[in-house]
Amino acid sequence: MIVTPIHITKADGTTEPFDESKLRASLQRVGASDEATEEILHEIGGELYDGISTSEIFTRAFAHLRDHRRGVAAKYSLKRAILDFGPSGFPFEAYMAELFRVEGYHAIIDQIVQGTCVEHEVDVVLTKGDVTTYVEAKFHNTAGFKTDLKTTLYVKARIDDLKAVAPKRHIRGLIVTNTKFTSKAVQYATCEGLDLLAWEYPREGNLHDRIDTAKLYPITALTTLTRREKTALLSQKIVLCAAIVTDKGILKQVGVTGQRAESVFDEAQALCASGKDI
Repeated sequence: MIVTPIHITKADGTTEPFDESKLRASLQRVGASDEATEEILHEIGGELYDGISTSEIFTRAFAHLRDHRRGVAAKYSLKRAILDFGPSGFPFEAYMAELFRVEGYHAIIDQIVQGTCVEHEVDVVLTKGDVTTYVEAKFHNTAGFKTDLKTTLYVKARIDDLKAVAPKRHIRGLIVTNTKFTSKAVQYATCEGLDLLAWEYPREGNLHDRIDTAKLYPITALTTLTRREKTALLSQKIVLCAAIVTDKGILKQVGVTGQRAESVFDEAQALCASGKDI
């Protein structure tokens, strides 16, 4: 247990008191048993120091989790795994399209859609029933980066131009980011009727919640693959762990064979079926 007050440094540079309950909740959320959770909290509690970054706490918790079971460790690293999609926005767009398909939408990516005034490049187009949603996917590979007001402004202008073409159709705009929105972005979007989805926004039904519900985990979450191997898979447009479970031969395409391939397959299988306590 933590006795003396310790302040942690968040990704955006701000500080706040360390809250053990938040770390406990994050461990339990990914399937760590009560016994394992308390053991990890005890170990990390002895390693904390004033000013420690949230990234360092994650690294230490992840290392302890990995000693228990890799499938649960991979699930714990989900946010970091999405940050690891790399500089190209494509994997994130493809990943979001897969998530929406699981939720019952028809989803297509990288579309050119004609508005009243100009053509628009739309990251993801969703349809369900009589509603069409145009999605702007804002991927960031730095946890502290926030999607700001100017993004909501230009997306609102885009949606207005697209709505004007077919005023009787039900058209919505959605901005999705793997990090956070600024408060002004949220304020403006709420006022103008734009939907927002971020890692922890809204409070319920946020991106993290929806990924957990869908059990849709990216290959970058796998601890048994190297960064080079993950990049090679992403370059072949293989984004989901489920693809490895469905076709183990995919691994051979990036040079992963033999016992290593079995280890990767076992971890992918455990992650896709995660839910049991360790």
